[in-house]
Amino acid sequence: MHIVRQWREVKRMKRFGRGHDAAGVRGTKQGELALKCRACPQTGWNLPDNWETIDPFFRYLYCLFLSQDANFRLSNRAVSSEALDPIWGDGYGYFCKREGDDGYKAHIAKNVNEQEVSNCSGFQAMFMANTRKVKGNGIGDLQVGERYSNMDFLVVSVLLVYHVLCMIISYDIACQYSIHFWDRMVQFPRHLWLKVPPREVRWKVPNFHLPAHKKRCHAAYSFHYTRGAGMTHGEGVEQNWSFSNGAAASTKLMGPGARQATLEDVFGFHNYDRQLAMHNVLPKRLAVSIKEGLKHKAAFDAFTKGLEASQPEEVAAWRKRVIEWEAQPHPELGESPFELAEEGRVSDDPSQRKSFCVPRAGVEIERDHTQGSFVTLGLQVEETQRRLEVDVRALKDPSTSQRLEFTKRRTTLLRRIHKFRQIQAVYMPSVRALLSEAQQGIYDGNGDQLPEATRLFMPSELGNREVRGRACATGLAEIEARMRHGEACDALEAVRHGLRARTMTNRFKLRNWTGQGAMTRGQAILRQINIKIHAAKLRYRYARAALLVLRGHGSWEEELRILADDDVRALNERALTAEEKAQNEHWTELGGAVLEGGVERAAGVAAGEGSHTLSWIWYTAGRLSDESDGKLLDALRVEWSKAYSRAKRYSEDVRLLREEMRRTVAFGQTAAVMWDELAANAQLPGSEPEVVEGRRAYACERAAHERRTCTVLEKQWAGILVKADAYLEGTASLDAEAVVTIEIEAGEDLDPEEEEARLEAEAD
Repeated sequence: MHIVRQWREVKRMKRFGRGHDAAGVRGTKQGELALKCRACPQTGWNLPDNWETIDPFFRYLYCLFLSQDANFRLSNRAVSSEALDPIWGDGYGYFCKREGDDGYKAHIAKNVNEQEVSNCSGFQAMFMANTRKVKGNGIGDLQVGERYSNMDFLVVSVLLVYHVLCMIISYDIACQYSIHFWDRMVQFPRHLWLKVPPREVRWKVPNFHLPAHKKRCHAAYSFHYTRGAGMTHGEGVEQNWSFSNGAAASTKLMGPGARQATLEDVFGFHNYDRQLAMHNVLPKRLAVSIKEGLKHKAAFDAFTKGLEASQPEEVAAWRKRVIEWEAQPHPELGESPFELAEEGRVSDDPSQRKSFCVPRAGVEIERDHTQGSFVTLGLQVEETQRRLEVDVRALKDPSTSQRLEFTKRRTTLLRRIHKFRQIQAVYMPSVRALLSEAQQGIYDGNGDQLPEATRLFMPSELGNREVRGRACATGLAEIEARMRHGEACDALEAVRHGLRARTMTNRFKLRNWTGQGAMTRGQAILRQINIKIHAAKLRYRYARAALLVLRGHGSWEEELRILADDDVRALNERALTAEEKAQNEHWTELGGAVLEGGVERAAGVAAGEGSHTLSWIWYTAGRLSDESDGKLLDALRVEWSKAYSRAKRYSEDVRLLREEMRRTVAFGQTAAVMWDELAANAQLPGSEPEVVEGRRAYACERAAHERRTCTVLEKQWAGILVKADAYLEGTASLDAEAVVTIEIEAGEDLDPEEEEARLEAEAD
């Protein structure tokens, strides 16, 4: 094992040119042995001349995207010490510097008692991070949990070698972590302070984690509504853990030195593997962004043109509002143009909540985190089951790829059900004994039922209060009742929101679109909206039925009534007559479109206005404006703002990918020049001729390899870059032939070794 560690370090030193430096190993600087991302902006490596004077509108091209997270899988046991197993090369690679007055250990010692409390009740990361009993994790070891002091030091250590104009930093809890970041930074030694002004640093939450936050965090911390972010999702660091976690079992029992050396090697290989993969990933992503960008731009332009014909002043005001909101350094302080003022939604203030939990938003259940988390998991599994069942029924004759997708989703769902059963044994220990023999088979997973049809046997599915009292932990049924109440309120608001969007979309279609093609696309949009309304309707019915079992009949039924199909209609829609219902059934059998609660007629002329009645679902939606069009106009504003943002993000993504591909080639060309210089200066004091020859040969080989790689990439990327330039110049068109060409060019995977051999043969 000692030989393996020595071999790793010698190879790493050689690859980063330490054998060509008179200072040798002892002259290695902090972070010098970490493999750099060639697509990221690196001063002196891949940035053009006068890059700092670029037009402020395009500053995002040189923006550094940084993502941070903690990995609790790479834990370490206290089996040794640094005295017995010392760490070699402190701070040379991916792990930050530990020793010294400005080292990681000294900083942690000053903040050992630090405790953070989450003020975003919709997110459990900080609660979990502060209670996990782990020894240390990740590239910067954590003492207990994921604390601000740890993450602060790691952030400033990473940015020591970067000189950038602006940064976008993503973190699961960026909404609260960023609040006092600059105040905490002044506690560091001055040479660790960030050189970027605070207004040029924007904090975002990764897309996958954002829905679990409070509503007020969604637009302010979303990549989708951030100018210059492109189609970045912020989950890159999470994806890396799947690779490094393979070493968790072995490194857990290692001493500090062996563990850090092993992880350094693992991270280095992963970065090298990603560096090679980017040769094909970048052009493929660029092709997708061009294709989607053309589609979204065409849709947005048509949408805007129709709106400007009828209400140009409103569109101008919307545009100004979105631009001003994107430009401000702290969008969380302003009113988002991408959200409706929702009536009756669950308040972020615990003292003003109508219900205690909205499972979709992960709202905290008072002080009882454990039981609430269990019920939340059950509700999430139920929602997944319903969505899968609807999708399966919607496809009567699925293709092979669709059947494979259903199989993957069922496999994932089975794992979640298995996890639910494990937790259920803790909070409902006697439930199995109270079930029938057939139900026990379902509980054990021995039945023939599909995963989407598997009953979970939550408290609301048990017979009566006495049975629930015997099967469940104390208070569990009441917690589910409060969560079901919140779920029903949230689902009802989703129904209202979908109905507003449907009315607005249908009005716009009838007033502005002509021709079979446009009308067909409009019908497809309406179909997607109707699916969302139907899903929200089912969710409400499930939640209300469960609430009825748990609480029985009571005053709550005045607010949450039985939701019939006739009740699901917009403000200006009337209930269908029996004749119209029969007509709908007839057209459905023939594969045609249905009237959907009279929406087709109500959006055109005022047919049947005398028989119009307001559905009860609007009774709790707050005070209506004098003109219902006001709410529709507000919904229209939100949809236009989102369409504007989507079109802009795809355009930015094409520019970013275009620049990243240029930087990748420029980095290789700079590296070739660097190795040429090392080859020319291979004669170091006291070196033997054989050693000098070895240095020169190795440096020449590295320089030649860099140039060959750049030549291969320039040829491989030439076609897609032409498409990107045409897109940015506005000369690209969205047609079948162009899309196919983009996909073919992006899918060409050239083998660098084969291309290298071909180039050598041509040179000979």
